[in-house]
Amino acid sequence: MQWIVHPPTRLKGMATQKTSFGRDTGLQIRMLTTMFLLGLLYVAFVGVLFAAGASAVLMLVVVGALTLSQLFLSDKLAMASMGAKEVSPEEAPGLHAMIERLCIQADLPKPRIAVADTDVPNAFAMGRSQKSATVCATTGVMRRLSPAELEGVMAHELAHVKNRDVMIMTIASFFASVAAMIMQFAFFFGGDDDEGGAPVLLILAASFAVYAISFFLMLALSRYREFTADRGAALITGRPSALSSALMKISGAMESIPQRDLRAAEEMNAFFIVPARAKGALQALFATHPPMEQRIERLNQLEIELQASGRALAA
Repeated sequence: MQWIVHPPTRLKGMATQKTSFGRDTGLQIRMLTTMFLLGLLYVAFVGVLFAAGASAVLMLVVVGALTLSQLFLSDKLAMASMGAKEVSPEEAPGLHAMIERLCIQADLPKPRIAVADTDVPNAFAMGRSQKSATVCATTGVMRRLSPAELEGVMAHELAHVKNRDVMIMTIASFFASVAAMIMQFAFFFGGDDDEGGAPVLLILAASFAVYAISFFLMLALSRYREFTADRGAALITGRPSALSSALMKISGAMESIPQRDLRAAEEMNAFFIVPARAKGALQALFATHPPMEQRIERLNQLEIELQASGRALAA
């Protein structure tokens, strides 16, 4: 099967020009703070487990195995959950050409490119480094967007790769996953209190606290990184309005997607460009993304700034 994507749009004077949007100090600080706090949290967590009498060997084996699998298999598991397949330049020539040009402008190595055959309109990026990244678009998003809009969406995903926040989000989500798994299997870490084993209630309470704190730290980072990726995409393409239009189209199209499909995709929300929310979901407190209105407002302001800068250069 050949995935058909329109040829990428070309902006005058930008065909091979590299775009530098600099480092977002706020994002860098938030990523470092998130990792530092999660590190402290897990040191305390391990201390609680040791104090409770949990098996050190078992913990090392379980956590070590999960760490390795998260670092080296997380992107493959995410792709599998979405039914995504890596595509060659022959299968998706337009998509490859578009991303190649965007990578030149963003000064990035070309990532692996995948397509998920689903009507849920979305895109995401995964990977532990810029050289091992994968960007994925769904058939639903490619079918609904114009070439310029799709270009803005893919530039957004490449901005995540450029900022390296994909790796931080992967690690942060791993911390929460470990705590969740320990909650599910707490009884395997010790026997009853009368037998001198680990107090199950103490382990459950510590695991829940770690999960909750990790979850909200991840949400705070996820919301901020979306603003940064929006800005990066707008500067890479030079068309904030195209990304703004794409975001509105994707958000509006979610209304027509069956609820079962949205629920199946929700576990990837932190990585999507627009979250797939089923009706009844708690959208404010547990939102992985900032409000769409704020994203559109910032892109509109950036459009005004870029136009003003263009007029000043022309003068």
